[in-house]
Amino acid sequence: MTGAIKKCHVTIIGAGPYGLASAAYLEAAGVEARVFGEPMSFWKNQMPVGMCLRSSWSASHIADPKQQVTLDAYCHQNGNHVSKPIPLDRFVDYGQWYQRTLVPHLERRQVARVDLDSGGFRVTLADGEEFLSRRVVVATGIGTFASRPAEFVGLPLELASHSSEQNDLRKFKGQRVIVVGAGQSALESACLFKEAGIEVEVIGRQKSLRWVGLHPKLHHLGALSWLLYSPRDVGPAGISRLVSMPHLFRRFPRQFQDRTAYRAIRPAGAGWLQPRLVGMPITLGRRIVSAKAKGSQLHLNLDDGTERLVDHALLATGYRVDVSRYEFLSGSVSQRLETVGGYPVLKRGLESSVPGLHFLGKPAAWSFGPLLGFVSGTEFAARELLYCFHHRNGTR
Repeated sequence: MTGAIKKCHVTIIGAGPYGLASAAYLEAAGVEARVFGEPMSFWKNQMPVGMCLRSSWSASHIADPKQQVTLDAYCHQNGNHVSKPIPLDRFVDYGQWYQRTLVPHLERRQVARVDLDSGGFRVTLADGEEFLSRRVVVATGIGTFASRPAEFVGLPLELASHSSEQNDLRKFKGQRVIVVGAGQSALESACLFKEAGIEVEVIGRQKSLRWVGLHPKLHHLGALSWLLYSPRDVGPAGISRLVSMPHLFRRFPRQFQDRTAYRAIRPAGAGWLQPRLVGMPITLGRRIVSAKAKGSQLHLNLDDGTERLVDHALLATGYRVDVSRYEFLSGSVSQRLETVGGYPVLKRGLESSVPGLHFLGKPAAWSFGPLLGFVSGTEFAARELLYCFHHRNGTR
């Protein structure tokens, strides 16, 4: 006779900054939680080696209840120095140190399916284990949502890949590469190509490059800077302060929210990239209208009538949230989710229309603003998640 199926209070799916922070806050509040995933896996495996974080130091701490497991504490504890901008590999190591310190019970296993069950959810792991959970927290990051322009659909990975599919750009040595996009990922990837001696050109739709961080003195004007900029570091002056307060931000009319959110996160590069881009071919205000395989190469047509014949196109074209792409959510769960443009509609506690099902990180951005797409949003998300355990009958 088999034993009774196991039960737990909360299941957290994902072990990036949001999953780890929420686990740490729940643990500190005495809430039982099981946490699944590989720590910092997206940052480690789906971002090119050699990159740096665009976010400032103050905006790159993974939130913890006592504010003790910070980047500063990591440097002190490990007796080493982290440069600015923060190198990707050091941030990954920091995240893994955070996990070992605050979430040692992490299970490096994968959740295969989440079904509705009386009193909550039935969770099935990839290795076959099943258990019941009263709540499920989805904190799996953005990797699932890589956006591939229609012109490149159907092309083999050898000819066109999303930036999240390439971990080591040096393997393109001896090839000619086009980078599609004009934001941080595109521009920094292009720099990495160039610095590896790889022929590269950037092609972007916007008519000019945008930059952030070009005026650091504006952040050191005392009270004026405090009024204009939040240490969360999302968005330009004024907008930065507004989006750092999600409960206030979501009270504005929807049209204002959408317009302001785009202004806060529109494609832009960090100012420290500018010297590395000198001499690089950059074509702006142009759109690729077709992309076809031509032998072992890729033939591109642009909307100005020009053509390119290259070996590979790296698509630094961002991410588009669509929670229907979560393969682990069963049909019974997905069909009950209220969504807008692929985003789940969330109430207090980052809880969806399916009671007990929560979404953290970028999927929460439609309901609570662009802060939720950045590491600096982990504190708000983790604290908000605790709301459900203090105010179980909270309303929208």
